[in-house]
Amino acid sequence: MNTQEAIAQRIQQLCDERQITINRLAVISGIPRSTVKNIFYGKSKNTGIITLKKICDGLDICLADFFDTDVLRRLEQEIR
Repeated sequence: MNTQEAIAQRIQQLCDERQITINRLAVISGIPRSTVKNIFYGKSKNTGIITLKKICDGLDICLADFFDTDVLRRLEQEIR
């Protein structure tokens, strides 16, 4: 799994826990639905930290909480 896939998986996990859709996430985060969908469907190859911060704000968590998960901790180095 690469970093982008892990980020999408983490966002999905957080939405599932809160029982919200990706459309609702876009609204509460103040970002375009297309941006959230692009993250989910792998069209976004480099999700920016500002976008992640807005998603975290919408989910009422901090960035540290977002990244504090086994999936993101176990990522292999992508630079070879």
